[in-house]
Parts: sequence; C-alpha cells; structure tokens
Amino acid sequence: MWLAYKQVSEKGVLMSDISRRSFLTLAGGTIATGILGACSRDKQVAQAAQEDTPKIETPEELPVPMEEPDPEPEPEPESLALEEDSSGFVLLADVVPDAIQEIRYYTTFNFVGDRIDGYEQPVALITREAAEGLRVTSDILLEKGYRLKIFDAYRPQMAVDHFVRWSEDLEDTRMQQYFYPELDKSVLFDLGYIDRRSGHTRGSTVDLTLFDMNTEREVDMGGTFDYFGELSHPDYTGITVDQYANRMILREAMIAGGFTPLPTEWWHFRLDPEPYPDTYFTFPVSIDSVRTS
Repeated sequence: MWLAYKQVSEKGVLMSDISRRSFLTLAGGTIATGILGACSRDKQVAQAAQEDTPKIETPEELPVPMEEPDPEPEPEPESLALEEDSSGFVLLADVVPDAIQEIRYYTTFNFVGDRIDGYEQPVALITREAAEGLRVTSDILLEKGYRLKIFDAYRPQMAVDHFVRWSEDLEDTRMQQYFYPELDKSVLFDLGYIDRRSGHTRGSTVDLTLFDMNTEREVDMGGTFDYFGELSHPDYTGITVDQYANRMILREAMIAGGFTPLPTEWWHFRLDPEPYPDTYFTFPVSIDSVRTS
C-alpha cells in the first residue's frame, strides 16, 4: 500500500518539475523572437502551464504538527516483573463487538514473515480497563460512520522475544520491501523499531485503524500498519490533507477514550493510566487464556 502511495507522490513531483522547465524553455524561445510577441505568448504559455500542471498537495497546506509526548523508556531486564495471571484480561470482542479484528501476528503478513510465538488464535486480548476505553472510542466513531479495526492488543513476552531473535538474523529480509524498504535490517534494534520489552505486553496498548462503513474499506492513513520509517509518525507532513485528517480522526477518538498516542506510530495507543504499568505478562493469545483464568 505504501509503495503504491510513494510512486504516486514521486510521479506527481516529477510532473510539476517538468511543467516548470517546459514553461521556462518556451518563454526563453519567445523572448528571442521579439519582445511584443513574447509578452502575449508568454501569458498564454503561463496560463496553459498552470491549467495542465496537476495540483500537488504540499506540506505547507497541512496543519502544524502536533506536539507528541515523549515515549516512556521500557524497564531494564533486571527490573522486569513477569506474570502468568490473566484474570485482569478480557476478550475484546466481548466488550467491543463492533470492532473488526485482523490480528496480524497470527498470520504471516507481518514484518517477520512468520506466525509469531504466543499467538495461538486470531483474537484480541486486552485489560478490562483498556477494553472499556475502546468501547467509548468505538461508540464515538460509530456515530461518524466508522468502526475500529484491530491489528494487535496484548502481546505476550514470548512474541517480543521472537522479534528480538528475528532482528539478530540479518540474512532474513523476506518482508523488507513491505515494511522497512528504506532501512537496513541491522539498524532496526538500534533505532528502537525492535526492543526487548513492549508496552503491549503490559496489556493496555492497542494497534488499530479505522474502517469506513460507507466505502467498506480501511481508511487511507497515508501509510501501512507496522511500516518502519518517518511515514508512520502521526504528524508526518509528506501526506495529503485528507490522509492527515484521517489520522487525526482516529487520534482524537482514542484520546477521548483515555488513550495516549505514540509519536512514532499513528496506529499505536496506550491507556493512560494503565492498570499494570510495571508488569509484563506471559500467557499466550487464546480464548482459553481468559476463559479459564
């Protein structure tokens, strides 16, 4: 999705440059043939160039970027509190049945290219408090003709460990063209795209987008979920006004539900305050994890 968007953007810029060069060339030739004729023909060339040049939305037309909170540092391994008790978690579908679920790490369509450890079923688990917040957000968006589409919620520690092992295998770049085409895999850990700890493992963080009930499609956010790069920053200005506005619709509804955005990922939100700020959970993603707890 993002590659197609990039190609369209680059083509638009090239067309704009060519139009300007064509105008200068034509104007220069006209002046050489005579000043009086040049004035008339220059005006015609300028008018034609203005009509033929496609309108390219520039960053100047976008709103001023918002101020984002600094991401909270994850604890060092020695301070990590691991927990198997899932009694504070619920199936998101039980609380927010209107939400669509596409649990990416249960599939192979993710930046690793394999099903991720710990994802035993394609369901979203989340703390009870975060689920209630998402219900508030969902109700707000339903009135506007949108549904939430969930990509990930609770993520067990074994899944995070899987990400780390993958990042250390520099030969495995199967999904690079889709999720990190601008980066060498060797820098993903140093840049923070992969970490040994994740807020998702505390159970109150969610990755999601909007689904438009009128078009029956995902809303165009100007970039795809889990893309590693500046394009994913919520206030990135190299997108269209409509794409930026779509990001803000999601952001404002999530804030209304009690969530805090992440400054580097438009799809990522954490309940604030979260019920387990210092606990990282280990149980797998499955219905049994919450039904039998």
